[in-house]
Amino acid sequence: MMVKTKAIFLIAALGLSACSNAIGWRGDDTAAGAGAGAGLGANGAGLGAGVADPRSPAYFQQTVGDRVLFAVNDKTLNTEARTTLAAQAVWLSANPEYAITIEGHADEQGTREYNLALGAERANAARDYLISNGVAGNRIKVVSFGKERPLEICSDESCYAKNRRAVSVIAGGFTS
Repeated sequence: MMVKTKAIFLIAALGLSACSNAIGWRGDDTAAGAGAGAGLGANGAGLGAGVADPRSPAYFQQTVGDRVLFAVNDKTLNTEARTTLAAQAVWLSANPEYAITIEGHADEQGTREYNLALGAERANAARDYLISNGVAGNRIKVVSFGKERPLEICSDESCYAKNRRAVSVIAGGFTS
């Protein structure tokens, strides 16, 4: 019985450690925004202290903005999207130790293939805008998830609108 309990505890601990996020973490005190909650990536972990540090990925996500939205079947950046991306470009220029991955997404309408292509076009539109605002292209990766990672699962326009997006995810350790 005792061995079974220890085994379950060990499996649970290993499972939780596998869920940790090391994006933006260098493992030493020289990491940008080092301190409580710093360097934990753009997934929202450790936002408490990190949001106050303008060099932290948490600050980028919460204050600069990590996503832009699109109209139905569109890859065109609207005024609000260009404003957000311009702010991202300023932040990335001030924080050259970070790279970025832009994730393109679509709503659930349309085929898988169509939405993957549309997600790629949206991510590339955001990438091109960042490059036009001075961010080096070798610091930016793009990926399309199409309709595979929705924020909202629904069947009305207000939900669909949240899924038509490009999300900028900060990654640390950029070296050249």
